[in-house]
Amino acid sequence: MALSKVDFNNINVTPAASKALKFNSAADGFETGDLGGSMVLLSTVTSSNSATTSFTSSLNSTYSSYLFVYINFQPVSGSNDKRFTLQASTNGGSSYGVTATTTAFRSYHDENDGSAGLEYVASHDIAQSTDFFQLSDILIDDGDCHVSGHLQLFNPSSTTFVKHFIGRFQGSNDDECISGFGAGYFNTTSAINAIQFKLDSGNHNGTIKMYGIL
Repeated sequence: MALSKVDFNNINVTPAASKALKFNSAADGFETGDLGGSMVLLSTVTSSNSATTSFTSSLNSTYSSYLFVYINFQPVSGSNDKRFTLQASTNGGSSYGVTATTTAFRSYHDENDGSAGLEYVASHDIAQSTDFFQLSDILIDDGDCHVSGHLQLFNPSSTTFVKHFIGRFQGSNDDECISGFGAGYFNTTSAINAIQFKLDSGNHNGTIKMYGIL
C-alpha cells in the first residue's frame, strides 16, 4: 500500500524505550509502539544463593509466546551433580505441578577429544508427570562451569489447547561441552500464569530474563 497522504497531526514519535516507528491504526501517520515479532523485556531476576527463581506476573494473554533466557546458571559453591528443573502453575504460583510430557536429546564433546556423541536422554524426560522436570544436564560447582539457554512457552493463556514449549541449553561441565534440546507440553487447558525454575536440590546463582513475543 502506497502512502499518499500523511496527516501531520497524527505523527507521534515521542521516543520510547524498546519501541519502533510504525503506522498508526488509521494508516495516515506514524507512532511508536511494538511491532509483530518484537521481543519485549518484561522481567529480569538475578539470583544469588537462591532456592527458586519464579515468575508470577506478566504471564498472560498479552503476548502469543514467552521466552525465558537463562544466563550463567550454576549451583552455589560446594554443590555438585545438580539438575536445572522447572514447573508451571495455574494458580499464580501458589503451587507448581502441572501435568506434562517431555522429550530430550543432547550432544557432547570432551575437551580432550576423547569422547563425543549424540543421544536421546531418557533420564531427562517425563510422561504425564506433575514433577519438576529437567531442563539441562547435570551441573557441578567448578567455578567457571554453568549453563545458559532459553525456554519458549507458547500461548500460555489458552483455555482451549495444551501448552507447548521448546528449550535449549549449552553447558560446560568440568571438562565437557554439552548441548541439549528439549520440548514438551503442559497437558492442561487451564491458563498457565506462573513458572518456576530451580535445582533439584540446593541453591543456585544466575540470571533469567523473561520476554514477551508479539
